Amino acid sequence: MRDFYMNIDLEAEFLEKRLSKQTDYESDEGNEELDVIDNDQWDSLDEGSDIDRKRRAVRNWGRRQGALKVRYTRAICKGTVAFNDGHVGEPTPCPWVIQGSRSDVHSSWFIKTYNHEHRCLQTRKVRSATAKFISKQIMDQIESNPTIPVRALQEQLQKDYQVGFSIHKAFRAKSTAKKLVQGDYKKQYDVLRDYILELQSTNPETTVKLEFDSEPNPSATSRSFKRMYVCLGGMKKGFRACLRDFIGFDGAFMKGPFPGQILTAVGVDSNNGIYPLAYAIVETENTDSWKWFLECIGDDLDLYANSNFTFISDRQKGLQAAISQLFPCAEHRFCLRHIHENMRKTWRTNEYKEHLWNCATATIVPEFNHRMKEFSSYDIEAYNWLKQIPPQHWARSHFIGRAVSDMLLNNLCEVFNSKLIEGRYKLLITCLEYIREYMMKRICNVIKVQKKCVGPLTPSATKIMEKNVNWASQYTTRWNGSEKYQVQGPWQDQHVVDMVERVCSCRKWELTGLPCKHVIVVLNDKAYNGEEVGELHTYAHKVHWLETWKTTYVYKVEPIKGRAMWPISECPIKIIPPLHHNQPGRPKKKRRQSVKEESQKKGDNGASGSGSQSHVASGSGKLTRNFIKVTCSKCKTKGHNARTCKGQGGSSYQEEINSVESRLNDCVYVLLVIFNAKEFRSTCSNSSG
Repeated sequence: MRDFYMNIDLEAEFLEKRLSKQTDYESDEGNEELDVIDNDQWDSLDEGSDIDRKRRAVRNWGRRQGALKVRYTRAICKGTVAFNDGHVGEPTPCPWVIQGSRSDVHSSWFIKTYNHEHRCLQTRKVRSATAKFISKQIMDQIESNPTIPVRALQEQLQKDYQVGFSIHKAFRAKSTAKKLVQGDYKKQYDVLRDYILELQSTNPETTVKLEFDSEPNPSATSRSFKRMYVCLGGMKKGFRACLRDFIGFDGAFMKGPFPGQILTAVGVDSNNGIYPLAYAIVETENTDSWKWFLECIGDDLDLYANSNFTFISDRQKGLQAAISQLFPCAEHRFCLRHIHENMRKTWRTNEYKEHLWNCATATIVPEFNHRMKEFSSYDIEAYNWLKQIPPQHWARSHFIGRAVSDMLLNNLCEVFNSKLIEGRYKLLITCLEYIREYMMKRICNVIKVQKKCVGPLTPSATKIMEKNVNWASQYTTRWNGSEKYQVQGPWQDQHVVDMVERVCSCRKWELTGLPCKHVIVVLNDKAYNGEEVGELHTYAHKVHWLETWKTTYVYKVEPIKGRAMWPISECPIKIIPPLHHNQPGRPKKKRRQSVKEESQKKGDNGASGSGSQSHVASGSGKLTRNFIKVTCSKCKTKGHNARTCKGQGGSSYQEEINSVESRLNDCVYVLLVIFNAKEFRSTCSNSSG
């Protein structure tokens, strides 16, 4: 009966019954119904409405039936009986049947015959179960779980509807349902200006910049999308209140039919947490796109060519050249992890990593030179490779303390990009909304943590200060009569502290903005001698104060309304998607991992010994053959096997071949002699006979 109802217009049948009994309703005054107007009902009963058309269709159908004087109708099942009880011959039809009749044209229909038994083998092929029909049934499920596997969706549909669905039909249904739920990729470019107007109206001082591809025809009514830059007003104000001139840059790939790059600019708050500042969607990662992105950030933060700012990046393509052109006075740091990844391509053991880290964490130049000398004595080739990178880009001893941070890794951008993995697979506006909503959610999470904090400093600064206080108990100080102190400690650690300039010769106070252990010893000595020292947090930079941290997150990211309430842009130029050529093959979704990440995923704790001869243990207990050279069993040389051997072994291999050939020649000669002897004997025997 389910298939039967799927092919019947129940609303038209209901209207027919209502029309047939209209005279009864008009004559019965006790059953008078009230006319209630439904304000949510869009359809009206005018001449062009759907209900009016169906009523007229029912009347016309009734007139045609009356003209033909049809008194009965019959429906049968066209299936054949699955089992014929052993009878051989013509297939027996299914006994399911329904028949209705009426006495005259104006009377009602009555069911006279109905056999509900189905003995045929039910078919699983239903033409009405199209991909479009399925997509409407799974819209709620796709909205709640967009990443549901197609195979699981196919199995669930077959269980619910008892109908066979191919994997291709399920895939088309899922794609159609995604378009209905999320929207079409191309259509979102049409309403991009409306989204920008809504974003700027709800978030004051928000900067949004659009750039299009050059169009040879100036009278064209459409432009291809190229780039887009967004810097929310609340995040811009909060970054300025953070008092930290430090920004990290990174890029990530977008997925979908129109892929590109997401460029992100992330700062550091007072608790050493990430603070997303701006983001952009560009066509690719090159010098031109990075230069455009930096120009937009410079306009928002009032940065000029002589501005003292600090940037950190992973040495992306074109970024180093763009920073040197726009901000030649800025400090540009390189992520130490990516320097080590480049080093691991040639030198893979953990000893190289330890030497690199010791050189980078040295805070004074003499200590840096000593560490580099130790590295040169360990491996001169690796030392010469590292020496080619200027130390002001990766060593703390050459950093300038204006950023109030000694950060060596670009983890702040890596953390932010990891939060955008799901958003990178979405449509353009949906991706932008995903980033904005994450910023809004993160501000709320930080505020919840701030309410639990007690103390003058942030939690991260408090932990560092507690460690320095514990270390200070092992040091002693001597006063020179002015504002300078000599501090001595274990392992021949001796430095000079100047309380007027607020510097220490170890440079940690200058780099981090927090008093080091040497300064704390001096403060304890001054307090012991009766001098007024004040609270310890007053010697820390204002960046690390809890008050500064709370002021940063006073500025919020405002929510926006739905698509139906966005203002409509009056610009006549239509935005179309960028031109893109799909590469052959299935698109890759996973990021290409480095050798270190793969080894860590398998459970490798670091290979020891020579990198070219060591086996790398995996988590499955097997040994890998990476970086092991194969030895040929023929010529005994490395680099190929016996199957591909072409005599690369040299003279020794050729001598062995010659010896084998001589042995074969000797064997052939002996066989010929034996054969000739037999022939001679047979000839002699025949002649004697």
